Amino acid sequence: MTAMDRRDVPSPGPAATAERDQHRARPRRGALRVEHAVPGGLPGSLAALAAGLFLALPVAVLLVRALAAATTVDADSLRAVLDALVLSLVTTAVSLILVVAFGLPLAWRLARRPPRASSLVETIVDLPMILPPSVAGLALLLVFGRRGLLGDELAFLGLSIPFTTLAVILAQAFVSAPFFIRSARAGIRAVDRDLEDASRVDGATENGVARHVTVPLAASALSAGLVMAWARALGEFGATIMFAGNIAGRTQTLPLLVYSEFQGSLDAALVAAAILVMAAFGVLVAVRLRSLGDRDTPS
Repeated sequence: MTAMDRRDVPSPGPAATAERDQHRARPRRGALRVEHAVPGGLPGSLAALAAGLFLALPVAVLLVRALAAATTVDADSLRAVLDALVLSLVTTAVSLILVVAFGLPLAWRLARRPPRASSLVETIVDLPMILPPSVAGLALLLVFGRRGLLGDELAFLGLSIPFTTLAVILAQAFVSAPFFIRSARAGIRAVDRDLEDASRVDGATENGVARHVTVPLAASALSAGLVMAWARALGEFGATIMFAGNIAGRTQTLPLLVYSEFQGSLDAALVAAAILVMAAFGVLVAVRLRSLGDRDTPS
C-alpha cells in the first residue's frame, strides 16, 4: 500500500478507538494470574498450611475427644456441666443488659465528639481489652472488696459483692463492655449527620432521630458489638476467679468448670470446653454472615 493509498483509508471513529484502547488496557490472563500469585512460592504455601493446621488441629482434636467423652461422663459431672452452663447463660445475659444500658450512652457521646477530644476517654474504655484478666479481677476487688475503695459504703448498705453471683456479672461486664462500646462508637460515628439533620428539620425529636435514624443505620455495628461482648463474657475466666472465686452453683461458670474438672474428671472438662468452642464458633459465624449480608445489600 502506497502513501497515497494510506491517506485514502478512513480513520477509525471515536467508538472504534475507545474499543481498541480498552482492549489494550485489559490485562492478559497470564498477567492477572501472576499479579495475584501468593509470594513465597512453595515455602510460603507450606508455611500457610502449617499456620492453618496449628490453629485448627487443637480445636478439632478437642471436639473429637469431647464427642467420645460425652458418652462416658458420669451423672454428677454432667449435672455440674449443666449447672455451670445455666449460670453462664444467666450471668452473661444480665451483664449484657448492663453493658448496653451504660455502654450505649457512653459510645454515643464518644461518637459525637471529635476523635482528638475523646482520645483519652477512648483509651481508658479500651484498656480492659488488653489488660490481663487476673489484673482486671484484682482491680475490681480493690474497688468493691470489703477492704476496697467502696467497701465501707457497701457494708453500710448491707452489700457484699466479692465471691457472689453479682461479682461474676460485674467481672463479665468489665471485660466485655469495651467490645460493645468500641463497635457501637464506630457504627454511630459512621452515620451520615445530614440524614439526622434532615429528620430534625422534619420535626423529629432527639429521641426520635436516635430511634428511627441513627440506631437503624448503625444496627449492624451494634449487633456485632453485642455478639462479641456476649462471647467475651461467656469465655471470661481470670477476672471471675480473682473477684468471684470458683464456688459451684454460685460463681462457677463454664470456663471455671473446665479448670476444676481438668484436675478431676477430664471427660466433664472436655464436654464443657466443647460447649465453649461451639458457642465461640457460632458467634464468629453470625458476625461473618451479618457482615456479608451488609456487604451484599445495595446502598
